[in-house]
Amino acid sequence: MTELELRLRQVYLYNDDANGVFNGRVEDALRNYQWSRGVRDDELGTYGAATRARLESETKEP
Repeated sequence: MTELELRLRQVYLYNDDANGVFNGRVEDALRNYQWSRGVRDDELGTYGAATRARLESETKEP
């Protein structure tokens, strides 16, 4: 989860500490990411394969 938080931080959607806990703030940031990028293959708020591939394609490995 820490990698997810750090990648969401790179796209300016997450500002909290990267502590590896999937909480409401991470879920909200993930939903915002999916909605803004048009990711529809995964349910909103779920870090599935389509979301991961899209996020990894536009961020650097933390």
